[in-house]
Amino acid sequence: MPPSPPIHYPKITITYCTQCKWLLRAAYFAQELLSTFPTLGEVSLRPATGGIFTIEIFMMGEGEGGQVAVTKVLWDRKLDGGFPEVKGLKRAVRDLVEPGRGLGHVEGHVGEKEKGRGRGMPGEEEEEGGGGMS
Repeated sequence: MPPSPPIHYPKITITYCTQCKWLLRAAYFAQELLSTFPTLGEVSLRPATGGIFTIEIFMMGEGEGGQVAVTKVLWDRKLDGGFPEVKGLKRAVRDLVEPGRGLGHVEGHVGEKEKGRGRGMPGEEEEEGGGGMS
């Protein structure tokens, strides 16, 4: 059996429900992340069923024996409700991958409604002006 290809970190996996026809939504988020963060090693789409839509990031972190792979769930539709706003998703990825980096126009003014949210990603309630992909 040939050796498996190396994993390039940081890696983002978007798991989406095929029965719900969320492929285009998943591909849109993947495209946004790839064009914003050239340092991402990989963004993959993983088909699933059962209404699943999750976005996870896998990266290298410090562990007991040195560098270890760490997984963090950025978004889970069943826990967070609905789908993430693109700007919130980009902020969450930026905070983990390139903390000192600005996001340009995406970062604009943070309204009172967004301050103090759990993951810093709108989604539980619609923002005024909408424009999301819900």
